[in-house]
Amino acid sequence: MNRKQFIQSLGLFALAGGALSQKSLYKMIDNKNNTSLMPVLFVGHGSPMYAIEENEFVQKWRNLGEELPKPKAIIAVSAHWETRGTQVTAMQNPKTIHDFGGFPQELYAVEYPAPGNPELASEAIKSIRGSQVLADEKWGLDHGTWSVIRRIYPKADIPIIQMSLDYNKSPKEHYELAKELAAFRDKGVMIVGSGNIVHNLRQVAWDRPDDEEYGHDWAIEANDLVKKLILEGNHQALIDYKSLGRAVQLAAPSPDHFLPLLYALALKRNDEEVSFFNDKAVMGSLTMTSVKIG
Repeated sequence: MNRKQFIQSLGLFALAGGALSQKSLYKMIDNKNNTSLMPVLFVGHGSPMYAIEENEFVQKWRNLGEELPKPKAIIAVSAHWETRGTQVTAMQNPKTIHDFGGFPQELYAVEYPAPGNPELASEAIKSIRGSQVLADEKWGLDHGTWSVIRRIYPKADIPIIQMSLDYNKSPKEHYELAKELAAFRDKGVMIVGSGNIVHNLRQVAWDRPDDEEYGHDWAIEANDLVKKLILEGNHQALIDYKSLGRAVQLAAPSPDHFLPLLYALALKRNDEEVSFFNDKAVMGSLTMTSVKIG
């Protein structure tokens, strides 16, 4: 379908009173010949408060919305949805999940009413052949997803599906599963991993409340090593991150915040550019370091 045909089709859609189904419209858009390869993001999401606060990290997320091409849909992999087996949200209107406690009421009042995309969820399920993937009708968008994406695309007009982390899978199995999503990048779908390279809440520097941009020595060491391996394209070492020494073990005491990085790296194609943003430590034991591929 060329540009003229596409515009004419949209005109017919309007004259028909919007009678086309979401499935038909999605396929019509998907067949455009001028779809470019979408970038992939791994975003260090940090505190839920960044959903309502203003700081340099939030400003960079906002800048991304202006710099990046607008995707037709987003597949998000968040550190905050772990399940037995892999699941994808398949509802038309995913709820905004406030999966945290002890924060101001203002944060709980935030809603991000982005639509879902059951057709995309079905396509994702069919595309993953190395694992069984189930459709979910109960979850929604947790703060690992909405707190960041609402800053990048505040209009909430981009359909989002979220994919869970199967806590029974090894890092290698997660990496291989992510590879099966690669074709969606050619269809205007952006894939976003959300976690933190360094995330150890037991080691937060509570004794330095006025020095938010502070990192323990081991946190800086781990963050620098992971960045080095990313730039070298040494994904195998990152898959085997538990063998990278004490600093990385402290940085990722549990896999949940590290695994979304592997989902992003698995989608990198040969000769694609990799860049970092929000590359800072906070509160001693977290880093906001984020990765853009493409």
